Amino acid sequence: MLNTILVDAGPLIALFDRDDNYHNRIKSFLKGKNFRFVTTTAVLTEVSYMLNFNIRAQIDFFEWVLCRGILLEEIRQEDIPRIIGWTKKYQNVPMDFADATLMVAAEKKGIRSIISLDSDFGIYRLPGKVMLENIFSP
Repeated sequence: MLNTILVDAGPLIALFDRDDNYHNRIKSFLKGKNFRFVTTTAVLTEVSYMLNFNIRAQIDFFEWVLCRGILLEEIRQEDIPRIIGWTKKYQNVPMDFADATLMVAAEKKGIRSIISLDSDFGIYRLPGKVMLENIFSP
């Protein structure tokens, strides 16, 4: 059985950038685990931008997405009020667009776990003061 979890840009960048400080740790962490990764197009944009130093790394990443290594949760126009709400609520952090889309995806899909290198997800709370559990400790 697969565990469905959200994944932020940092771990994806590390997975596809062999020179990233977290590359080996992320690979070791993921080895032998059955995860169904979910993310958003905003995160894909961030990852592809950060991998733009190496076209092969970008293509490997996109091919992995194409093979359903990660599933995309669509962010629709109707989700923008939630993104505005998250952005206002966490303006002192501040929350970026990609993080806000992950929070929307968590709400819509009922996902309560994430893999992130950012400490911000230790601050953000879903309705009912529910925290996403970051299952990777950087």
